[in-house]
Amino acid sequence: MNIQNFLSPCDVAIDVAVANKSKLLFELANKAGARLRLPTNHILADLCKREELGSTGLGDGVAIPHARFPEIDKPFGVLFRLRQPIEFDALDGKPIDVVFLLLLPESAKGEQLSALACVARKLRKPAVTAALRKATDAAETFRIVTSE
Repeated sequence: MNIQNFLSPCDVAIDVAVANKSKLLFELANKAGARLRLPTNHILADLCKREELGSTGLGDGVAIPHARFPEIDKPFGVLFRLRQPIEFDALDGKPIDVVFLLLLPESAKGEQLSALACVARKLRKPAVTAALRKATDAAETFRIVTSE
């Protein structure tokens, strides 16, 4: 599976300004809700439930908030690079600035793990996250994250 299968160039944004984790999750849910025609609050509630189980902050400034939804039939992603790092209760205790939202179909367990693993493998590479932090626009950010 490739990130291009579930991330479109229009779902990538850089220099996103949010003050904290709850505002970030709201902005991600709002963006995804508009694209998927789902209520923002529905997405936000499920993202918050997932975060209560344990932070999706992987460390090294990266988070992959995710949740499953019966209303969608394939994985869907949103990538934000934040203007300023924010606290996210990441595993290493460091603030995050690269965030990949992943919404998954409720029924496809194998596909869920494959999409999540695909994103995690990509964003755990220091060269990739360094390039994402230096990207000058959303198109370059998309190219970096979707390159093989």
